[in-house]
Amino acid sequence: MRGIHSVVDDIRKSVFEEVARLAYEGGDYSRIDKIPYKIVPGEVAKYRSNVFLERAIVTERLRLACGLPLRPAEEYGPASDGIEEANIPEKYYEPPLINVIKFACNACPPKEIRVSSNCQGCLSHPCQAVCPKGAIVIRDGKSSIDQSKCIKCGKCLNQCPYDAISRIERPCAKACGMDAIGSDEMGRAQIDYNKCVSCGMCLVNCPFGAIADKSQIFQLIQAIKSGTEVIAIMAPAFVNQFGKEATPAKLRKAMRVLGFSDTVEVAIGADLCTIEEAHDFLDKVPEKQPFMATSCCPAWSVMAKKLFPEFSDYISMALTPMVITARLIKKDHPEAKIVFVGPCAAKKLEASRRSVRSDVDFVLTFEELQGMFAAKDIDFAALQPDECDKDFSDGTGAGRGFAVGGGVAAAVVDYIKKIDPEREVNIEYGDGLRECRKMLLMAKAGKRNGYLLEGMGCIGGCVAGAGTIAPVASAAAGIRAYKDAAEKKHADESSFAGRLEEATKE
Repeated sequence: MRGIHSVVDDIRKSVFEEVARLAYEGGDYSRIDKIPYKIVPGEVAKYRSNVFLERAIVTERLRLACGLPLRPAEEYGPASDGIEEANIPEKYYEPPLINVIKFACNACPPKEIRVSSNCQGCLSHPCQAVCPKGAIVIRDGKSSIDQSKCIKCGKCLNQCPYDAISRIERPCAKACGMDAIGSDEMGRAQIDYNKCVSCGMCLVNCPFGAIADKSQIFQLIQAIKSGTEVIAIMAPAFVNQFGKEATPAKLRKAMRVLGFSDTVEVAIGADLCTIEEAHDFLDKVPEKQPFMATSCCPAWSVMAKKLFPEFSDYISMALTPMVITARLIKKDHPEAKIVFVGPCAAKKLEASRRSVRSDVDFVLTFEELQGMFAAKDIDFAALQPDECDKDFSDGTGAGRGFAVGGGVAAAVVDYIKKIDPEREVNIEYGDGLRECRKMLLMAKAGKRNGYLLEGMGCIGGCVAGAGTIAPVASAAAGIRAYKDAAEKKHADESSFAGRLEEATKE
């Protein structure tokens, strides 16, 4: 589903745009009660059984976008309930971050192997022959599966000469690399928050738009309107997210139109992260620990600590690029509020950790930022940057490459080679949480000793995060071109390299 524009995308965009417009305009915020009628006009439903259900779902999405809690269907109330509590210039996420709007859920069936009407009742019955559990029986000459015996191995599926057997699986559960999604008593999706790492893959893979995360748009705009200096730090994955016309210079101008004091490239933090992780690897592997894992993806690192706690100390202790960049900016602007703008839902929870709160005040996804641009009617094709709106030039090619899968390890190994040209470093990249789990199972078996392991919670890297807008292939191509265009190629060439100790000191 990623990269295919849908009505679910339109609804999400409309919600973020209207919440941003509401916050910018100010006044009586009970006006939010009218927004569901604006997004879902008329008397006839377009997508669901009735227009009232459509508006009820939009109402809960509006509340989540304001950082308010999700309400069950039996709890009646207008969208504006508690809106004044959200009308503050600072608010961290109250768990859970990722929410299932139950009355929007289709109650999709769990994983199941099914025989369709395409079954021709062939004489050989290869499906029955390969079933290891005897789950396939022949009724009226055609195959049927006893679900109580089926183990979902798919052997029958692969053997059917008519492609009459298929696997059906709830899309959100299929996308979840943590197997955190089950069913409630009514068959609707239910998240096990003890397993969830807030990667947001369920959110962007639900075709019914029943899963949504909370946002800080409302509070961020209150901070901007209060006159506080608010500085945005932009993740390298921004390239192509807002269209070809959104050059770095135009993006800087657009951010000033929104009210940001300045916009800084997070690639500078990625460069410092590269340097720190390279030194960590050389210092610890293999003398002190068998392997080292990268730290920049919060979904990956939290997954590793949850499922493989024995490896907690093997994950690099380097601060993430987001945190390093925020600390550098706070050193120079101690009174400023820092907003990380990126592709990732999990960064929202990373920023809410007590150890990070003083450095990162808000987290926005690219999708949420797009809502702010829409609320201010920003047209990048017509926008003209001012002289002060120069292109980003601070990050090196190595730091910019963090946005795509394999980019972190490539940058670290590149710097290791500069320190110790004779050192051979084996690397492995886990593309998505399921592959990350397999990678750590191999490490547990002792087959990744001496390795640098890079894990990414989203398949393709940050460019495939839950908060992205552009198709993954287009975004990745843009990153490669942006990386190649960097004046400085290696992390140690960064003008901020001398500030690593300052950035990592509490």
